[in-house]
Amino acid sequence: MQKSLVALSTIAALGLFACQPNTSDEAASTSADSAKTTAVSAEEMTDTQKQAYAMGASMGLFVSNRAEQQEQLGLTLDQDALQQGFKDGLNDTLKFTPEQIQQIAQQGEEVLRAKQQEMAAQAAEKNIEAGLAYLEENGKKEGVVTTESGLQYEVLEEGEGASPEATDMVKVHYRGTLLDGTEFDSSYKRGEPAEFPLNRVIAGWTEGVQLMKEGAKYRFHIPSELAYGARSTGAITPNSTLIFDVELLEVVKPEAEAPAE
Repeated sequence: MQKSLVALSTIAALGLFACQPNTSDEAASTSADSAKTTAVSAEEMTDTQKQAYAMGASMGLFVSNRAEQQEQLGLTLDQDALQQGFKDGLNDTLKFTPEQIQQIAQQGEEVLRAKQQEMAAQAAEKNIEAGLAYLEENGKKEGVVTTESGLQYEVLEEGEGASPEATDMVKVHYRGTLLDGTEFDSSYKRGEPAEFPLNRVIAGWTEGVQLMKEGAKYRFHIPSELAYGARSTGAITPNSTLIFDVELLEVVKPEAEAPAE
């Protein structure tokens, strides 16, 4: 939605340019001014130049991001048509009415969304297949235990402290990766442990961390249905099987209430 608004804002900006007369003398003057602006550093720009630069930069960034996004989806962005449309907007020689341009832009957004949904569905199907194959092979390895729910875990280092219940608050260090080794989250990298109620996280964590004792380090191999399922978040795509190395630092006990006076 945000990119759609940016696209429409770009069209609106082109419309503003189109409303301005552009004689040959004015065009030459504008070209000369542009050359001057290019040679001027950010510190030397006037407020007017900064505002104009920001408008152009916003358009350029949007187009660059859109081109990259379309390329990832197998959709090409016709650079010649793009440049022609920009020039026509500047010179008030548009091939379509503003209403038609808005409609065409919206159609483009719909095509993009449809392609994104198609690619997401394909990725989700592949993730299911990859996850099942991985868990089947991983479950045969020595030291890997598979629970009734399908969660798999390995004891990297056993602890000697208390084990948490689902309703407890826990303090942990962890590192999460995808099956291809991509790290998507790490409390170690942030330099501080995470603390949260155990029943407020994904099911694989709620089940698995209850098996641990304070001081223990486990590796969890979590099926997608015990992780984020069909949802996606950040680098985690739908139906992803996840791997977590978890170190249970502490079962956090609630502070004792002060005695009533």
